[in-house]
Amino acid sequence: MKIQVLGTGCAKCRLLAEQTERAVRELGLEAEIEKVTEINEILDFGVMMTPALVVDGEVKVVGKVPQIDELKDMLK
Repeated sequence: MKIQVLGTGCAKCRLLAEQTERAVRELGLEAEIEKVTEINEILDFGVMMTPALVVDGEVKVVGKVPQIDELKDMLK
């Protein structure tokens, strides 16, 4: 599984990355987590607001940090 956290480094972007890492750990998943900070790469996903979460190429969340349980549901 490849997970990408899209964001320029704002507080919400960092929180989404931390929560995503926690969810992956708690679910016991094997996943590559990448932080994408370059604006042009973020725009390539069609994302206009950050933070955003991409799982295996599919944008799952834009502009918010979901609760940990919501993240786990997205990753199952």
